[in-house]
Amino acid sequence: MITVLLFCESRYPVNRKAIKKTVEVILGQRGVSGHVEVSVSIVGDRKMKVLNKKYRQKDGTADVLSFSQTQGEWAKTPDGVLRLGDVIISFPQARKNAREKETLVDEEIDFLLRHGLLHLLGIHHDG
Repeated sequence: MITVLLFCESRYPVNRKAIKKTVEVILGQRGVSGHVEVSVSIVGDRKMKVLNKKYRQKDGTADVLSFSQTQGEWAKTPDGVLRLGDVIISFPQARKNAREKETLVDEEIDFLLRHGLLHLLGIHHDG
C-alpha cells in the first residue's frame, strides 16, 4: 500500500488525484512495494527559498527539492512502513516553467514530482 501525504497551500490549484497516481506509477515502475509512505508538498516561493537556503545553502528559490528519509538505505521502520521522504514543489516556479515550456502547470508539476521521486529512490544527476 502506498500512502501519499499531500500538503498543498490552499491558493494553489493542483490535481491531487494525478499527484497520487504519479507517485504510485513511479514507485511501481521501480519495484517499490509494500507499505510505503511519501510526502508531497506544494508551496510558495517564500517557503521554498527558506528551505533552499537552510538545507542547500543556496540563495533563491528552487522548483523542486527532495529530502530522503532513507539516505539510500531502504530499511523499514519497526512499524513496517518504508518512509521514502519528502518532495517539495514550488507552485510559482512550476507555473513559470510551464509558461516557458508552453505546457500546462499540471504537466510541469508531474515532471517535477517524478524528478523528486527519483531522487528519493537514489537516482541522481550532476549539476
